[in-house]
Amino acid sequence: MNKSLLHSIAGLEGFGKFAIRYGIVVVFLWIGALKFTTYEADGIVPFVANSPFMSGFYNQPEQYKKHINPEGALIPANHNWHEQNNTYGFSYGLGTFLIILGLLVAFYRVIPLPSMIASILMFIMTLGTLSFLVTTPESWVPHLGDPSYGFPYLSGRGRWLLKILLFWGVQFLI
Repeated sequence: MNKSLLHSIAGLEGFGKFAIRYGIVVVFLWIGALKFTTYEADGIVPFVANSPFMSGFYNQPEQYKKHINPEGALIPANHNWHEQNNTYGFSYGLGTFLIILGLLVAFYRVIPLPSMIASILMFIMTLGTLSFLVTTPESWVPHLGDPSYGFPYLSGRGRWLLKILLFWGVQFLI
């Protein structure tokens, strides 16, 4: 194989790290901004309400199943309950935190130490997010008649959580 071609391919490693870093930045900025929307705040309720580490942010985490909104629906009674539950307050705080982490990682050349701390916090947050696979019953297909339910049959939420595993691994590269 041509030596210059091998040299060019080897040089892609730096581009790969760049793409990973800014891919993570885009994800954190985008998801952080979405935390200010009703549907996203409503969507994370099962994860937070079932987490032994995070359920304390809500006022009535044990009642969430009665107030789940289908994605994109705005049901006034459920919206009022989510306001009383601190669903939106928690989501706004989380969104702000995610955006700050994304910005700190984006400016790693200007502020390397805060950027490194942000990367460590992202690593820890990713572990926390992965713990939802264990704590959130909605991560698994419910028993509604099909013989494929429970572990290892991931629901839509569970499949999304499993993809977080990639984030956990790439935190070491940025």
